[in-house]
Amino acid sequence: MREDDVSYETNTAVPAAQNRPGAPVGVRRLKEPMVAPLKTRIFTVANQKGGVGKTTTAVNLAAALSMGGLKVLVVDLDPQGNASTAFGLDRDNLAGIYDVLINDLPMSECVVKVANFPHLEAVAANSDLAGAEIQLVPAVAREFRLQTALQSFLAAKQNAGQRFDYVFIDCPPSLGLLTINALTAADEVLVPIQCEYYSLEGLSLLLETLGEVQKRLNQKITLTTIVLTMFDGRTRLANDVADNVKKHFPDELINTPIPRAVRISEAPSFGQTVMTYDAASPGAIAYLAVAREISNRGGAPINIKNESA
Repeated sequence: MREDDVSYETNTAVPAAQNRPGAPVGVRRLKEPMVAPLKTRIFTVANQKGGVGKTTTAVNLAAALSMGGLKVLVVDLDPQGNASTAFGLDRDNLAGIYDVLINDLPMSECVVKVANFPHLEAVAANSDLAGAEIQLVPAVAREFRLQTALQSFLAAKQNAGQRFDYVFIDCPPSLGLLTINALTAADEVLVPIQCEYYSLEGLSLLLETLGEVQKRLNQKITLTTIVLTMFDGRTRLANDVADNVKKHFPDELINTPIPRAVRISEAPSFGQTVMTYDAASPGAIAYLAVAREISNRGGAPINIKNESA
């Protein structure tokens, strides 16, 4: 992905000269639109190991695909609410995914538009979500709460001629009921892997859980996409991890790794993704390249049983 693939349309309230890191920005788009899928692709972004760039990957890929002209929905299923923060949402004053899962509120009443992205919408995670794991335990059809609400919402949008191209469900760093709900609701799993040894161990545990979900709850769920994050090509460890992942998951691994980059880390403190914070930065350009690769290819399912053995 080249920097000159990005062009800008600024709204009247934000002059083009203000397109600098941390400043408010207008609408951003790509010169070459991204390929729209034949049907809505629903991704669960999961890794039970914390700090691997899971939320960062979810929000920046969603933003990048939206810049490519695709209509994207992000469901923040992490009680920490970091995806909501990255989109600048006042999550504690919004109806959110907790109300959908526990209070049966229609998802249509929780979806909000993300500022500066005309094709990007989100469902926030408010602080009440922290108690949802316990409250879901005695609930009827507890593993299917998100699937039921999401499918109803997407069907209504489809019937109204407003189909979403992509849905990203950002999971908490655990394999509890919230993550099980996400795996049951999705068709594909996207796993961000930090380039260190412990992340590979986390992937093995996730594959075991994914295999159980395939057998008992959602036969169509498959691991289709792996993204390497916090990659530093100068270190032997990062290259060893990349080679190991490529050896075992050649079809699932995205070709472009996400580098360690200050701009990516800074952006959430301004309530932004790196796409609006600094679209010319190496991190933003890497996420644009990953988004375009995802849009250009479908995922090849893997044999969960064999890979987790």
